[in-house]
Formats: sequence, structure tokens, C-alpha cells
Amino acid sequence: MPQPLITLQELAESLHNCQRCPLAKLGRSQVVFGVGNPHASVMFVGEAPGFHEDQKGEPFVGAAGQLLNDLLQSAGLSRADIYIANVIKCRPPNNRDPEPQEVETCKPFLLQQIALIKPKLVCSLGNWATQTLLERKVGITRVRGQAFYLKEFVLFPLLHPAAALHQGSMLQPLREDFQKLKEFLDRHSQSTAAKDSASSSVPHALQSEPASSTAQQMDLFGS
Repeated sequence: MPQPLITLQELAESLHNCQRCPLAKLGRSQVVFGVGNPHASVMFVGEAPGFHEDQKGEPFVGAAGQLLNDLLQSAGLSRADIYIANVIKCRPPNNRDPEPQEVETCKPFLLQQIALIKPKLVCSLGNWATQTLLERKVGITRVRGQAFYLKEFVLFPLLHPAAALHQGSMLQPLREDFQKLKEFLDRHSQSTAAKDSASSSVPHALQSEPASSTAQQMDLFGS
């Protein structure tokens, strides 16, 4: 496990020329660390960089990235609102699936990104991101569009945009996933607004103590 660092920038710099796994010598152009709002309440985690991501150094910049942009808009989000990263920071040859050693090598850095950003909602895109963050083998089609209340954040698995581009039959289910995400975000936004309104009308001395940090009571958009 890497030592805790103070900022995302320091973590990114520490991985700039990472040689910790074989991917460094298997044709990657550069480490693709992640981009977006470093204080985002919502974070998206994909699998690994593809060709375009490897060339540009940013996640989701090819066709899958354009589709993701459209899906974000449908859910009331934008790139400026969120942070995007991948489980694997380097492109596997020919976009093959990550190998267990590669996942185990990169996973601590993903978890450190999450710890530094402190998102309240993490949307995992596809099998690899979902299984890595849930820490168990599970098929994305069984858990997509559901909320999993983990200790530090809520996990919301979604189908991967690249999978929908390869299999057209998955495009509509993917859009449905993002509709469920929008409904989930709207519910929590309304809940927070109602809570703020109620708090402002109650004398401070009569307000209850903050709820315990059980996952079901997590306030996604409160302080």
C-alpha cells in the first residue's frame, strides 16, 4: 500500500512513470491518472484506458467518452461536476481485460484517489470497476442500477459505455441505468433540500444530533 499523500497532484506525479507492473513495458504511452473536479461529490470509475485515452492521457475521450458525455447530460451532470478515473492506469495491450496482478497493483492508487476526493457517490462502469470496489465477483447485469451503501461512499454500478458501443443491444439498458442514476440523485437532492428547510425552522437547541454514519442515512449532498 502506498504511503498517504497530501494532494491528488502529488499522487499523480508519483505515478507519472510507474513501473510497478508489466503494463509499463507492454506498449503503454503514458499513465492515465484521472481528470475532473477534485472535490466532486460524484465520481465515475471505468476499467482501463483505451487507445485514445492512452494517447491523450485522459480517461473517456474516444467514442465511449462522447457517449458518456451524452449520458451524463441525461442524468443532469457534466464533466465539470464529476471526477473520472479507471481501475487500471495504463492501457492493456489490444484493450484486453486487466490481469489480476495489474488490478492488485493499481487498486491501492484508485482507493487513494477516492480517499483524497471524498466523493459521496461512486459510479462504477462495467464488471471490473464494480467487482474491484465491491470486493467480490459479481456480474454487472445483476447489480446495475442499484445502490450499494459502503462504509465511505455509495456505489452505483452502471453498464460500461464501451460495451454498449460494441453491443448495440446494450445501449438502451445503459440509458436506463443513467435514468435510474438521475432518479437516485434527484431523490437525495430533494431530501437534502427538505432537511435544510426543516433545520432552518427549528431552534438550534431543539435540533437532533447528527445521524450516525450508517450507510442508509448518508446525505449525498450535505456538508
